[in-house]
Amino acid sequence: MIKCLYANAAKECTGEKLMRIVTRPDFDGVVCAVLLFEAENISAAVKWVSPNDMQQGLVEILPGDIIANLPFDERCDLWFDHHFSNRIRRPFQGLFSMAPSAAGLVFKYYEGRFKRDYSELVKETDKIDSANLSLDEILFPERFPHVLLSMTIRSQVISDEFFWNHLVDLLRENDMEAVISDPLVQERCETVIQENQRYKILLENHTVLKDRIAVTDFRGLDTMPQGNRFLVYSMFPDAHANVIIGYQNETRASVVIKVGHSILNQGCQVNIGQMLSYFEGGGHKGAGSCRFHHSNTDEYLNKILDILAKNEAEGSIVVKKERSQFDRRVLPDRRKENSRADTAWKGVERRKLATRRVIPEPRKNWQGR
Repeated sequence: MIKCLYANAAKECTGEKLMRIVTRPDFDGVVCAVLLFEAENISAAVKWVSPNDMQQGLVEILPGDIIANLPFDERCDLWFDHHFSNRIRRPFQGLFSMAPSAAGLVFKYYEGRFKRDYSELVKETDKIDSANLSLDEILFPERFPHVLLSMTIRSQVISDEFFWNHLVDLLRENDMEAVISDPLVQERCETVIQENQRYKILLENHTVLKDRIAVTDFRGLDTMPQGNRFLVYSMFPDAHANVIIGYQNETRASVVIKVGHSILNQGCQVNIGQMLSYFEGGGHKGAGSCRFHHSNTDEYLNKILDILAKNEAEGSIVVKKERSQFDRRVLPDRRKENSRADTAWKGVERRKLATRRVIPEPRKNWQGR
């Protein structure tokens, strides 16, 4: 660590850019970090951020940063992503594709530059992030090390940053048998198994089937509970989609809605990432989430459920008559505003920031009701 600090200080003095990984704390993000550390000369600790903070322009991106599994920011040097809602129409360095995982794209981009064989790890990451799991893997994750390990990375609280970094270090140098035997990992896995048991009971008490949608409403709880996100599909086999509603934290100021196609009853035609991009969120074709102020809950939830109930083919939901005033696609770029407020508070000179991305013209005839 001391050597790293001296190296960083030396680079700052010479004006050389520091290379830093910016990713999200989920299994795909952790594996992206593993691969990037091996392929590039990374000189700083991983910056773990949420997709929503990236969308809102709350993350300061620096020259030399490599963004993975998150929305694009033009200040970065490299970008890797696979989320439908994050597509851009401008040149960039890196790789974007509708792939099963962002880690798979990093692996492809740096093919031939890894000293270790990460093919099995990437294969399992593809399967987990695309929810391509068997019924046994859903019901008994403890029998499948990669699946169980992925479930230990589901908290967004910064106090878990040590564990995320610990996993990156373990996966860089060890096979899965050694990783899963690590004392801290074992402790987390045992916690996950217990949480999954409690989560099943909560799903039974807070989920109703409506128009072939399993609607799970956790707003009666202070925060959204953690648990096996695939379990609901085995409990409600007639549902082709699941919607989970809950509060972000105890203040109840922000609401989170998570939506996913059933991986056991594949009848949902709606592109989830595309749909949720109109409600301050985004994601994949088969799964995504959005977070917003609680005052928008009724409007957003009703529209989302209506779109899922109609279950029209991909592309049909972009015929809207009107957009919500909170739709992130038409909001002004807030990164510049937030960065200026932050630098003014610190008493440092403001620097001119480029706009985050080109905001597309509002589409016409959006039928969101």
